[in-house]
Amino acid sequence: MSDIVREKATQSVALVDEVNALVLADPSPADAIISLEKADGPMGTEIKSRMAEIDMNETQSIISFGSAAQAELQEISQAMLQDVRNKDVGPAGDSLRNIVTTIRGFSVSELDVRRDRSWWERLLGRAAPFAKFTAKFEQVQSQIDRVTDELLTHEHTLLKDIKSLDMLYEKTLQFYDELALYIAAGEAKLAELDANDIPAKEAAVKAAPEDDQVMMAQELRDLRAARDDLERRVHDLKLTRQVTMQSLPSIRLVQENDKSLVTKINSTLVNTVPLWETQLAQAVTIQRSREAAVAVREANDLTNELLTSNAKNLRESNKIIRTEMERGVFDIEAVKQANADLIGTIQESLQIADEGKAKRAAAEKDLEEMEANLRDTLASASAARPAA
Repeated sequence: MSDIVREKATQSVALVDEVNALVLADPSPADAIISLEKADGPMGTEIKSRMAEIDMNETQSIISFGSAAQAELQEISQAMLQDVRNKDVGPAGDSLRNIVTTIRGFSVSELDVRRDRSWWERLLGRAAPFAKFTAKFEQVQSQIDRVTDELLTHEHTLLKDIKSLDMLYEKTLQFYDELALYIAAGEAKLAELDANDIPAKEAAVKAAPEDDQVMMAQELRDLRAARDDLERRVHDLKLTRQVTMQSLPSIRLVQENDKSLVTKINSTLVNTVPLWETQLAQAVTIQRSREAAVAVREANDLTNELLTSNAKNLRESNKIIRTEMERGVFDIEAVKQANADLIGTIQESLQIADEGKAKRAAAEKDLEEMEANLRDTLASASAARPAA
């Protein structure tokens, strides 16, 4: 949660406490309608003032009888509806669900930084697990900040709605009491018409000259029609009063729900969201610690491997070096082999020399024979020439 959102949430705590401290009064409206005869002085005056609004010769006054009591109530209701249209805010529950969905989408199993990426991940160039995890953590943090800001907006809207509903409840209660006055005034006017005006008009019609009886009879008929319209209007006011009485507990129920939701939102902002952020931060910190521990373990493993490898190499090298150090300049076997080869060479040289000497002697004998043969042949050739 950003510092700005945290400060707003802290500031709204006072407003939430103020709303929770407010006891929603739930006065029971009076069901009975007090008639003009039973009304006390001030109430009787109020009823008579509303009777004065009725003009039996004016149809519009009968139709609109009691509508003035509804004017202020309509203004408050329309202002609340206009405020909702202007803000165009969604349910606060959606924001809470968004936070839960965001947190659940943050999988701690993705923290395995030693997990080898699959060939598909390498092909797509996806980041290493911890880099991906860190990026997702930052995304989750930004989403939490955005949703908490939305929750603050919902909270302030609900606080405003609670106050507006309280005002609406008061005006509805006043409208309920005002309807009782108008109903009493209408019933009193009906009683007056039935007891005085209509009988007097009937007597006037009977006593009127024959030429005027038609017009006066029409006036009597119009008076009776207006009387029936007034009776229907009073009946409508009674139905409206009953519906209004039913709306009073509904308004209080909505207020109580809004108060509960405001308290839940504030608790989420002040307590739950920081706890989530703490857990997420711990997950990242734990993973970083784990990564550091793995690095330390690998360093220790490397050190052990180096020690073992060096000791093995030292042993092998020492064996080779000591073996060579203990050897003589010449191996006895090599000397014996060289001596044997030397003796064999000398013997072979003598043998070859003897064989050469024998071959030369044989060659000399052959040469002598060849020379003698050559002389004899030449001599024979010289003797034959003179004879010829």
